[in-house]
Formats: sequence, structure tokens, C-alpha cells
Amino acid sequence: MARLFVENLSVIDFSYLDSERGIVGESWIVDIELLGSLDDQGMVFDFGSIKKQIKQFIDTEVDHRLLVPIASSRCSTRLHNDELFIEFPLTAGGVISHQSPQDAVLLVDDEVIKARSIVDDLQTRIKTILPNNVTEVVINLRNEEINGAYYHYTHGLQKHLGQCQRIAHGHRSQIEVHIDGKRNQGIETQWASRLQDGYIATEDHIIETFELNGITHTKLAYTAQQGYFSISLPSARVFIMPTKTTVENIAVYLADITSRENKIKVLVKAYEGVGKGAYAFREAV
Repeated sequence: MARLFVENLSVIDFSYLDSERGIVGESWIVDIELLGSLDDQGMVFDFGSIKKQIKQFIDTEVDHRLLVPIASSRCSTRLHNDELFIEFPLTAGGVISHQSPQDAVLLVDDEVIKARSIVDDLQTRIKTILPNNVTEVVINLRNEEINGAYYHYTHGLQKHLGQCQRIAHGHRSQIEVHIDGKRNQGIETQWASRLQDGYIATEDHIIETFELNGITHTKLAYTAQQGYFSISLPSARVFIMPTKTTVENIAVYLADITSRENKIKVLVKAYEGVGKGAYAFREAV
């Protein structure tokens, strides 16, 4: 028997519902191992096929989706004409409501979302699409090691032609703020705290604000190429921008505010998940 491994096969960016934290953006790096006998080529499985077939399967199943723990007593779902409706009360009294095409959501049969649940499901299903000489699939989902400030956020990009148009997908993202060419960890930490477990919203997508259980909620909605999307959640977790919430615009917006609030020259390096993002530079104003 031989064991084949591929590290950093993919990064899956998604959001999930949590009764304490609300809606949480996340990014997991995917490593995979295949155990089996050698085929006629002297391989367990071709590396090219792993990167195409298995990566595509994992990305389709998890990437840019909202993960919902349907075994939670708090969670209720309703499917109507391929539209999925979700109600998820939070411990603090707020409620997250979500409507979208069914494909934008992954229903997870567990009380809470955790890597083990996703791993077990993926390993079982991937095994069925591989040749018989592959006897075992081992997947590891892990966070990027970040030396510095980071935050979890959720957003949706209405005009995007790919999966980013889904209103509730997210990222675990590092942030760097440079003042006069030097990292400023204090300001980085401030931004990470302000944005932690937040929904970064485009102002034009706000439909209404309303009171529920004595808590102010914000509802956002839009129609994109894949269909109609809406989400409502406690307003305290909504960070509103006047522009589309692309990482380019997030970097610019954070640089503008940082420069204005501190009267300093600023370079912001905003990440979108792992290993990608945008820079923005602002002179002191």
C-alpha cells in the first residue's frame, strides 16, 4: 500500500450559523491523503486528477456556501420551489433569517458546525468517485496560521458572476495596517475587533430595519444572476459600506477611515481569506 498526499489542495471560504456568534465567515485550507495500491501507471491516483476532480468536488460542495446546523433545536428550514428559507434564533435574543436558492446553502446534520462533520461527509462521498485501488481518503481542514490580527466576516456581491454573488459567504482574514512604512498592531487589532463576526453590507442592499425581541435588526436583499437572496440579522453586527463589498473597496474604506480618524498616512493590506486581497493607500487628511 502507498499513501499519496497533497497539501494546500484548496481553500474553502464560507459562512456558518452559530447560536452565540451569529453568522461567522470562515476559511479552511484543505489537505488530502489517498491510501491505496498502485495502478498500472505505478500511482495511487494522478496528481492532475486530484487537483481537477477532487478539488472541484470539494469546492462545489462547501465553498462560498452558508453552512447550517440543522440538528440544532434552534434551526428551522423550509424549501419551496428550490427556494430555501432559514430561521435561526440566537442565544442573545436576535434571529438570523435567510432566503436563497437551495444551492447557496449546505445543510449539515449536526448541532453545531465543526470541521469533523464536514470531513466525515467529504471523505465518504469522495471515496465513491475514485477508482477501486484507492482504499482510504483522509482530509484535513485547517486554519491559516496568522501572526497578527484577523477577523471573520460575511458578505455578498450582487454583481459577481460566480459564487460570490451569494449573500451569505465569508472569510477568515488577516489585516495589516502600515503607518509610515511600519506595521501598527494596535490599529490592526482595533479593526479586527470592530469587524469580528460581522456582516459587511452594501448600503444599497438594505431593505429595512425592524425590532424583534427588543433588538434592532437589519434586512438586506437583492436579485443576482442565481436568483433572489435576502438575510436579516441583528444590526449591531452589520458594518455598512457605501460601495460594493469587494476586498478592493474594503481596503480603500478602511484606509480612508483610519487616515481620517488618526490624521496619518496609511497603507492597508486587506486579505480575503488566505493568500489574496488588496492594498489601499491614503495620505493624511
